Amino acid sequence: MTSLVRASQDEAETSGSLTESEIYGNMFAFNFAGHDTTAHTFTFALYFLAAHPEVQDWLSEEIREVLGDRLPSKWDYRAHFPRLKRCVSVIYKTIRLYTVVPSIKWTDSRSQSLTIGEKTVVLPPHSMVAPSYGSVQTDPRFWGPDSLAWRPSRWIKLAAGSDTDVVSKPGEEDFSMPVRGAFIGWSDGVRNCPGRKFSQVEFVATMASLFLNWRVDPTVAKGESLDTARRRVENLIKTDSGSVLLLQMLHPERAPSVWKKR
Repeated sequence: MTSLVRASQDEAETSGSLTESEIYGNMFAFNFAGHDTTAHTFTFALYFLAAHPEVQDWLSEEIREVLGDRLPSKWDYRAHFPRLKRCVSVIYKTIRLYTVVPSIKWTDSRSQSLTIGEKTVVLPPHSMVAPSYGSVQTDPRFWGPDSLAWRPSRWIKLAAGSDTDVVSKPGEEDFSMPVRGAFIGWSDGVRNCPGRKFSQVEFVATMASLFLNWRVDPTVAKGESLDTARRRVENLIKTDSGSVLLLQMLHPERAPSVWKKR
């Protein structure tokens, strides 16, 4: 926020500075859009991870490889964040299935042409367009026959030039983006979400802090096995989520979890 205000002051003499209203608007966007949305996404991710211990192990392998035994105060954004691809894949995967804030676009004061395949559709002025996130982000044409499965590894591929016969090494993998338009979790184009990178860094730092040395499991109810508890948690995500301003788990307290040292 300080950088934004300083940049505005520096440009005041040449191109005009931000108004007080614009500064307050940006403060709201960063604090609400950058924290509340990430918090709800993180809740979904933690419950998915509690239901998938193999993904926790997969994450921990990367975190240990990249960060080692460094204290969080010694973590470096430029050196470490670009290598934590598996952690990033968890937020992408979670948002793909549970988009907390579906974006809505508009055509402003003039019509817009939209070409789909061989067909061109003209959108009238002052029209709002609400993409079907649940359709495009789970379309088997782009995501495969298991498009509804929570599988973060689908976003990871071997680094360019790697031997395809060699198992991928954590910290040296590439991030695999789908065809453009198949994922719009932060919207897309020149007016995509300005808080995209902020939310990713915030999410990855928290994931690294937790899963470096810890693992999470659902609390086992009386007469229930751990595997049954994991299936129960994943079913709770599917059946007890809804929108209260933002898409969120409505009653996460119904599935308490327990954290254990690795």
